[in-house]
Amino acid sequence: MAERKRVNVQRVVTAEKVRSHKPKLGQHFLADAAAATRIADALGNISQSTVLEIGPGRGALTSLLARRARRLIAIELDRVMAAQLRMKFSTTSNVEIIEGDILAIDFHTLFGPKPGSSRPGLVHTPERARVVGNIPYYITSDILLRLFDFRQYISTIVIMVQREVADRITAKPGGSEYGLLSATAQLYANVEKLFTLQPGAFSPPPKVQSSVIRLNISPKLASLKVPEDSFIEFLKLSFGQKRKTLWNNLKLSYQPEVLKVALQKTGIKPTVRAEALTLEKSAALFRALSSSPPATPSKAP
Repeated sequence: MAERKRVNVQRVVTAEKVRSHKPKLGQHFLADAAAATRIADALGNISQSTVLEIGPGRGALTSLLARRARRLIAIELDRVMAAQLRMKFSTTSNVEIIEGDILAIDFHTLFGPKPGSSRPGLVHTPERARVVGNIPYYITSDILLRLFDFRQYISTIVIMVQREVADRITAKPGGSEYGLLSATAQLYANVEKLFTLQPGAFSPPPKVQSSVIRLNISPKLASLKVPEDSFIEFLKLSFGQKRKTLWNNLKLSYQPEVLKVALQKTGIKPTVRAEALTLEKSAALFRALSSSPPATPSKAP
């Protein structure tokens, strides 16, 4: 099966990243047993499923998942913690601890067909895992895009992120929170915010609240009739300068007369901002523009 062309993770949601310095593997570990249970419950019945846990840390959620899941793969970046987890779960046959970076892990190796496991002529159906984890806010976008990139192996994602980031991911068009991260996440999944945890649920307590969100993978590319890579580039252009109008963002790559016709055809006012458009409206405008070659990008003043 041919591997589809992957979206460039590093460039897709630069405008939406939280501006912060990356800490040195510092983590705030979940310490609330009731919260851990609610997170595990959000995955649904996993007794016959594979679960991929991102950043298990001290293993509070890992222990709970190990009792419920048919197979649990936990990916931990910290070498010491990964070694401690291996010791802790050394006699638990359904748990595999991997020391590594989720942004570098080969999902094909984890979930794809194994060499010699299939007879010639048989079509391999990828195993679809459920993903869970406490995601550092400074890398939320990159991790989500990595998961979307390998969505053929994933059915559900339940992650805990900073509340403000969760608000952006789940925001609806028309509000100030809606942006490139919102549109991208909702292009690939149905998203919902489940609940919010106070700092006291973690050790040590962070200075911010955290929210748990669930994303059920449901790509809309086919229904929107748009090609993946070029439509994402279009969304990036639309949200390029959030305070600018759609016209001012798009005119950097499209001839004014072509842009004017496309906006009229789709019933979109040139004075609106990208945050006001639903994915359906953005896709309609993209399709209207796609028949005309883009102009040479002009230099911003």
